[in-house]
Amino acid sequence: MEYLRNAGYEVVDCGAYEYDEGDDYPDYIVPVARAVSANPNNVRGIVLGGSGQGEAMTANRYPHVRASVFYGDKLSLSHNLSVLEFSRKDNDSNILSIGARFVSDDEAVAAVRTWLDIPFSNSDRHKRRIQKMDRNHG
Repeated sequence: MEYLRNAGYEVVDCGAYEYDEGDDYPDYIVPVARAVSANPNNVRGIVLGGSGQGEAMTANRYPHVRASVFYGDKLSLSHNLSVLEFSRKDNDSNILSIGARFVSDDEAVAAVRTWLDIPFSNSDRHKRRIQKMDRNHG
């Protein structure tokens, strides 16, 4: 959040505000997914979880949400960042789910920077695919 604020982004923190092993991640992901779902072309979300997978699955249950996962332990950072680039350019992902168990703070900041800086290609082929995802949602 410090990086985002310093870069001039408006940040809304949906919690958790302190670590509690008994927390359930949907309690924190749902508010983010709802906000993005309500305004998918203008609002983006960044969520953190152990693997990032359950968090993305939760978010992707909401209409117009396209959550992609970043985890950096098995692949080189440059390869993983290229996956993020495709998630933005081709799929217009609007939520980034970071697997906190697998990335360092520096990797997470690099991923966020890349994900925020890459625009959607706006190509007809990719717009058509996103429209099909939205039509077939639920």
